[in-house]
Amino acid sequence: MPPADLHALVTTKRVIVACGAGGVGKTTTAAALALAGARAGRRVLVLTIDPAKRLAQALGIRESMRHPTPLSAETLAEAGVTSGSLDAWMLNPDVVFESLVHRMAPTKAQAQRVLESRLFRLLSELVAGMQEYTAAEALYELSTSGKYELVVLDTPPARNALDFLEAPGKLARFLDERIISLFLPSTTRGFFKKAQELIGNVFGRVFGAEFFAELQEFLAAFSGMFGPMRAHAEGVRRLLTSDEAAFLLVTSPDQAALEDARYFRDRIQAMKLPFAGFVLNRSWARTDGLVAPDALAGAAQAALPGARSGLAKLEVLAAAELERIKRDAALLEQLAAEVPASAFAIATPYLGEAIEDVRGLAQLARGITAPAVTASSGTGP
Repeated sequence: MPPADLHALVTTKRVIVACGAGGVGKTTTAAALALAGARAGRRVLVLTIDPAKRLAQALGIRESMRHPTPLSAETLAEAGVTSGSLDAWMLNPDVVFESLVHRMAPTKAQAQRVLESRLFRLLSELVAGMQEYTAAEALYELSTSGKYELVVLDTPPARNALDFLEAPGKLARFLDERIISLFLPSTTRGFFKKAQELIGNVFGRVFGAEFFAELQEFLAAFSGMFGPMRAHAEGVRRLLTSDEAAFLLVTSPDQAALEDARYFRDRIQAMKLPFAGFVLNRSWARTDGLVAPDALAGAAQAALPGARSGLAKLEVLAAAELERIKRDAALLEQLAAEVPASAFAIATPYLGEAIEDVRGLAQLARGITAPAVTASSGTGP
């Protein structure tokens, strides 16, 4: 499939999830994808994890923000956005979970009981998958709110970055009333009552009776949210496995990054998620705008001897660059051979230094959503 299919993703999908190792330009690529969607006239949100300082400034992102913030009209105009919009947010798990409690608690008073409990702040550490669940929750809530037509998620640069996909299932298992009810006061008799007493005695001895009483009060306040949270978790799973979502793997020619990308691909496919393909970043597989030394040969013949000598020296450097281009182009072909027929492998144009402003993002957005210009088209080396 041609690189133009990435344009189809940013213009038709509701969710794009960017995965990959650290140091491959994943955050920048996610921001460029979001900008490409906005340039196409869509209402877009990019959820990022930890952008570089200058990139965060360019997007108007601050770590303490409690909600997505729109890019200014001036910034959007500079990026070539005429009819779409782009909001950005550095994901804040505490804020997401607080919003979840307010939405799903049966009453405002019950929500307040949960939020005021000192156990609330410890919940993400006590419950495996709670932090990852907040990422999935934010993605689902914001993509289904009606405010945005496309949400682009930049995942953490770690091999457990996909844990947020499994978090809803883990949380649903934790929120099984049959298990939670063992911690709550009960008037029942028999074996179940004995089990509750045993758990109470153990927790009381280990943590103290006061802590166990506080835990019971917290879980009692939280219990009314179990059903809605399980239903929401299922909604997250349905969205991320649907045709409205796409998972992109950003990588670079670095061997460790390639290994991570293939690891992510295998996990995505094993989880039956919609794998869209590889994005090969920071490579020389794309030769857009580069001119081969032999294209200057005619001009050099008529130039001064010093110019011809300088060109001869540049040819040595160009030869090394051509070898790198050949290597990266072969790598791109290899990645293309490793994806299913419904997916693709593309390369971003080589833009030199790290992109840290909106103009650079706009240039990258144009490059990744337009057909690649290669040597076969006559404009490359």
